[in-house]
Amino acid sequence: MSSVLFDVPGPKARVRHRLYAVIGVLGVAGLLGFIVYRFADTGQFDGKLWDWLQYTVIQESLLAALGNTLKAFAAGAVLALIFGAVFAAARLSDKAYLRGPATVIVEFFRAIPLVVMIFAFHFGLSLGAPFYSVVLGLTLYNGSVLAEVFRAGILSLPKGQSEAAYALGMRKTQTMNLVLLPQALRAMLPTIISQLVVLLKDTALGFLITYEELLRYARYLGGIAEFGRPLVPVTIVVGAIYIVMCLLLTALAKYLESRNRRNKKVITPAGPGDDLALDPDAGAGAPTPVRTGG
Repeated sequence: MSSVLFDVPGPKARVRHRLYAVIGVLGVAGLLGFIVYRFADTGQFDGKLWDWLQYTVIQESLLAALGNTLKAFAAGAVLALIFGAVFAAARLSDKAYLRGPATVIVEFFRAIPLVVMIFAFHFGLSLGAPFYSVVLGLTLYNGSVLAEVFRAGILSLPKGQSEAAYALGMRKTQTMNLVLLPQALRAMLPTIISQLVVLLKDTALGFLITYEELLRYARYLGGIAEFGRPLVPVTIVVGAIYIVMCLLLTALAKYLESRNRRNKKVITPAGPGDDLALDPDAGAGAPTPVRTGG
């Protein structure tokens, strides 16, 4: 038994891999223990550095900053998904006047660092509120990445799916919207969620242009002399908040993936003796050609 890239490990190799895993876990645990020890040794866990958590005003301001982070994430995620779907369809178009410009736009915004785009929109275009510069940057950068994700997902489908749709009399747009895109979205959901996790963390770049999001408020709290400038405690709390949000998105990805694994059908190209049918589970009543037997 072997895979394409390597042979399945034997008994000795499995023991060796388990040993490496144990060593790795112990190494990570030792590193975390050393960090905790250094924090405790420098007084970062002293009560006076954590008093700020008891103030209602600070709690409300922290929640407001979290709300701004989630607002930028929600707007950027929705717009990036729309951008990605539109430009993926344009890149897959048979018309060169659509495919060419779409390719240039996607590759251009995918190559520019996000922080550069945010600076350009805020200081160059003077969009006004920092929120718009942050959301526009998140949309263009992550939307370009998602466009490639969607395109790769569509191209990974068996060619017989589109051929069967054309045989049923569907046009190119109908085939893309009703047959190919729903299946590609179903297959690429884990990758899409992973990119949304990146988008969520990228909202922290808004503090560079004074957007009142979570990281900017954490920087403000960490510099308050009244609380002993609790930069490390504030960083721990804010870092924990980001971790929880990312874990929630990851849990959503795992749930969608498990649900997809239970419901999806095996897609195989139809043979000469196979009949064509419509798959009612291909998303929102979308007709999908599938192999039904022969």
